[in-house]
Amino acid sequence: MAMPLENLRVLDLSSEIAGPYATKLLLDAGARVIKVEEPAGDALRRWSASHTPSPPGEDGALFRFLAAGKQSVVADLASDAGRARVLALAGAADVLVESSLPRLR
Repeated sequence: MAMPLENLRVLDLSSEIAGPYATKLLLDAGARVIKVEEPAGDALRRWSASHTPSPPGEDGALFRFLAAGKQSVVADLASDAGRARVLALAGAADVLVESSLPRLR
């Protein structure tokens, strides 16, 4: 049986919980989701409700749940190569989800 969003390509540049949860819902409905992370990794990897650090090399439970099934890509947005990689991924995506605050002038 076909999934309703199986032809949808999503680029996930979000952090915190709302964006990753939204893209998890899209993934669960069949979309292909590519999660872009900075070289240091998403901060949610190290988060836990108990504030207990995860063992070295392990991700927090919430991150594992929200990232399950997503393709992960590392891109340093401070570099020209990283920005070019993200722009290429965005050009091939149907949906882009991000959670950056707008810059104030």
